[in-house]
Amino acid sequence: MTSGPSSSSSSHPNWTSEAPRPVVPTPATMGGNLRGRRVIIGLPGHGWRTDLRADEKVIQGSRTYVPVIPESEWYRAEAEQVEVFAPLVPVERVWVEEYGMAGPALPDASASRLVSLDEPPRRSPVAALDAGQLTGRRVVEIAVDDGTERRDLRAVTEIHTSEDGHVCARVCTELDWYRWQWTGRSPRTAEVPVNRLWAE
Repeated sequence: MTSGPSSSSSSHPNWTSEAPRPVVPTPATMGGNLRGRRVIIGLPGHGWRTDLRADEKVIQGSRTYVPVIPESEWYRAEAEQVEVFAPLVPVERVWVEEYGMAGPALPDASASRLVSLDEPPRRSPVAALDAGQLTGRRVVEIAVDDGTERRDLRAVTEIHTSEDGHVCARVCTELDWYRWQWTGRSPRTAEVPVNRLWAE
């Protein structure tokens, strides 16, 4: 989702007062530790690929590369302690997902969907009620007491009414989400009230 959030605290009066921090792509050339970081690769003017993880930069000759693998393979390598093949991507074609400043959710506007092709778009969180289809998406849970963000979660259901009458969605950790893919074992899930849930 590349547009701004489509809800505000005024349109959802029982909502968390502030949206989670947006994802702000930052060029990998700016330095920093890359191992395990979520990255975006691509070429300005052509397009972007997401749901990837990086390892530390590699220098070959006069060029710098970043080993990049699909996120599912990264989780499998970490959990099972196995080696996986990581293609080397030129560092100038890699952006690291950083988190920007949190703030109040703003109403959506059609102009906010227009982006520059010079770099990957900023990804603003969207209230779960307004996010459209939720299953499989990256989500953020906001703690009701102190507003802390719980990330690296995936939604495993759409929004529904729980047995005790609350509107919620079930989520699991990303590790369990991807483990479900490579083992077939159903993940442990938790019900999260919809007013604490945002789609990344």
